[in-house]
Amino acid sequence: MRPFFPKSHGKARVDDRRVLSGIIFVNRNGLRWRDARREYGPHKTLYNRWMRWDAMGIFARMMDGLAAGKAEPQTIMIDATYLKAHRTASSLRPKKGDPGRLIGRTRGGMNTKLNAITDQSGRPLSFFMTAGQISDDTGAATLLDSLPAAQWMPGDRGYDADWFRDALEAKGIKPCIPGRKSRGKPVRYDKRKYKRRNRIEIMFGRLKDWRRVATRYDRCPTIFFSAICLAATVMFWL
Repeated sequence: MRPFFPKSHGKARVDDRRVLSGIIFVNRNGLRWRDARREYGPHKTLYNRWMRWDAMGIFARMMDGLAAGKAEPQTIMIDATYLKAHRTASSLRPKKGDPGRLIGRTRGGMNTKLNAITDQSGRPLSFFMTAGQISDDTGAATLLDSLPAAQWMPGDRGYDADWFRDALEAKGIKPCIPGRKSRGKPVRYDKRKYKRRNRIEIMFGRLKDWRRVATRYDRCPTIFFSAICLAATVMFWL
C-alpha cells in the first residue's frame, strides 16, 4: 500500500501505518471519529488525514492499482445493491449548484445504489454510485468503458437489454444474462456460469460488514465512496 500514499517532505509526520489503522477501525465499526481508541492517536489527526487522503483520491486509486495486478478477469460479473442512508446523511437539502448527494427515495426509504464489477472470484474491480431510485441500466452504461478484457459476463434479469448485450459483444464479451419475463422469445444462456453469480452477492454482504458502508452516515458522496474503496481493498486485495 505504501506506493499509493504521498511522501512526507520536510518535517516527519505522524506514522501513516498507525493513522491508517485508526481510519480502518472507525470505518469498520461505524464509530464517530472522537470515539477512536487512544492507541491510534488524536482523533483530529485521523479525521484530517482521512479528509486529505480522500481529496487526493488515494483510496480509489489504491483499490484500482491493487486490483489491476491480482484480478482474474476471464469472467466478470455485474450487479448492484442498496446502501441505507442514515438521517444525518440525508437530512439537509443540497445547496444550489451542488450536483447532489446521490441519495434517493425508494420503497425501503432513503438509499444509495452501489453498482459493481467483479472478477470471477467475486473481488471488486470497479464501483459506481447513483441515487437509490436510478435504474441499473444507468450504472451499467457508465461502467462499460471500464470493463477489462473478458470472455463472459453473468448478470441478473435487470441487465437484460438489447443495447447492453450488443455493447458487450462489441467488446468481445459473451453475456450470460437470463431474459426478462416480458420478452416474447426466451433467451438462451449458460446456467452453470450463471450460478456462480452468487459470488458478487457474497462480496456485497462482506462489504456491508463494515458499518460505515452498510449505513451511510456521510453527506459527501466522495467521502462515502472512499469508505467503500477502503473496505474493498482491505477485505479483498490485501
